[in-house]
Amino acid sequence: MMKNSFAVRPLILAIILGAFLIVPHEALAQCAMCRAVLESEGNADVAEGINDGIVYLMAIPYVLIAGIGIAIYRKMRTPAVSASE
Repeated sequence: MMKNSFAVRPLILAIILGAFLIVPHEALAQCAMCRAVLESEGNADVAEGINDGIVYLMAIPYVLIAGIGIAIYRKMRTPAVSASE
């Protein structure tokens, strides 16, 4: 009998729930404010560097999610090897 690979076990669910409870609900990041202050001071090189840093910070979660999605897609696409072989 083949087990369902997408069955959610209570332990995994508890770990995920615990992780969400540990993450703070309030973020004190002020990237947009920092960028506005740097641009208003007239130092274009520093402002450009801060803007690039903000873009890198925004891109990392999307790259991670895309990588996980591709891994899941490849895992689901490969045919399962039967036990009789």
